[in-house]
Amino acid sequence: MTLLGAAPAAAEPSCYSALVNEWWCAQYVEDRRDDIVAATTEHLQITVAAVLLGLLIAFPLALLARRLPRLETTILGVSTGLYTVPSLALFPLLVPFTGLTATTVVIGLGVYALTILVRGFLDGFRSVPDDVVESAVGLGYGTTRLLFKVQLPLALPVLVAALRVATVSTVALTTVGTLVSYGGLGDLIAHGVQRNFRAELVTAAVLCVVLALLLDIVLVVAQRLLTPWARAGAR
Repeated sequence: MTLLGAAPAAAEPSCYSALVNEWWCAQYVEDRRDDIVAATTEHLQITVAAVLLGLLIAFPLALLARRLPRLETTILGVSTGLYTVPSLALFPLLVPFTGLTATTVVIGLGVYALTILVRGFLDGFRSVPDDVVESAVGLGYGTTRLLFKVQLPLALPVLVAALRVATVSTVALTTVGTLVSYGGLGDLIAHGVQRNFRAELVTAAVLCVVLALLLDIVLVVAQRLLTPWARAGAR
């Protein structure tokens, strides 16, 4: 990435040059479009992968805690405790096993997402009325069918609420991946801070917010599509 520098003598200094260094500069976005798109794409890929990893781990953990109530406190305690580990310590601990790669960031963020997702799954299962479960069992629903046909669909609003929080949180935490050179927009933010590059800093920060908002909207729309009965009941 080209660093700040003086503008050519024959031209007006651009708004992101060292002579001007504006906080917002459309010219910077145009000139550095490839860098910005690459960073945004990486940020999105890491965020989605981390959230999916968190879901894959949180779902069986929540089922285990649901089936064995004695383990619920332990599972919640461990998943919550992992969130207290600073990323400055967690990422370096993973590097010997995964290297300076995006995998390190995905695993770390997936672990952090467990704090929200495990509790979200448990709260979602608790939100399913007991009489509905009993009726399904009386109709001959087995354990697996009961889970996927009754409990998960009815728990979906609570699950999506937790997923939205986890996703927005992960968008923010992905920037910390710059510690291992895979921070997406966080790399631009770090570079902007180090070089006092205002346009780069603000552009990357704004894109982080926009990305979080867009993913949140996608999840809301997905919930509405997956729960048509909720829309019918609201009319």
